[in-house]
Amino acid sequence: MKIYGYVRVSTQEQNEDRQMSAMNGLNVPQKQIFLDKISGKDFNRPAYQKLVNKLETEDLLYIKSIDRLGRNYEEIQNQWRILTKEKGVDIAVIDMPILDTRQYKDLMGTFIADLVLQILSFVAQNERETIRKRQMEGIIAAKARGVKFGRPLKKPYGNFSECVKLWKTGKMSFEKILKRTGLKPSTFYRRLREQREKKKGA
Repeated sequence: MKIYGYVRVSTQEQNEDRQMSAMNGLNVPQKQIFLDKISGKDFNRPAYQKLVNKLETEDLLYIKSIDRLGRNYEEIQNQWRILTKEKGVDIAVIDMPILDTRQYKDLMGTFIADLVLQILSFVAQNERETIRKRQMEGIIAAKARGVKFGRPLKKPYGNFSECVKLWKTGKMSFEKILKRTGLKPSTFYRRLREQREKKKGA
């Protein structure tokens, strides 16, 4: 029997120290702790897939909380079944001792553990959907207040035509023109082309 740990945070910026500390406290070997820095909306995660391929019958898998496993109700249920029933792996949820398959091998114990899992899986997904709904409501409210989203358009410094004239007459280098206008080369040439077409159509 081998002991493994699975740790997940949603973004690269989030800190996994709390989960790692819990794994170290249970003496999970460092090389057998698998870490994903990715959303829990599905199970297409590199470290998780690598972990599943390594797990064998009677191995033990620790996770800090059920939402670290995932946030999709049906997917959590499915993965739990695959790990415990098909692969014969034991799972222990550190923050929820009742979700420890080593402790409930009888029919009633399994029923209770499965029921708790269903409830917690539902809560995890509901929380995710609530957060997404609040984010959308926040965006709508912000747009109503006139808040602009996306990258702001850069306004060229001074008069674009004058900048082009300085560049064509050799009074200013192309690099300095780009720095002054705040434009990328591709954008500069596009604006230049648009300016020429506008003059032709005048």
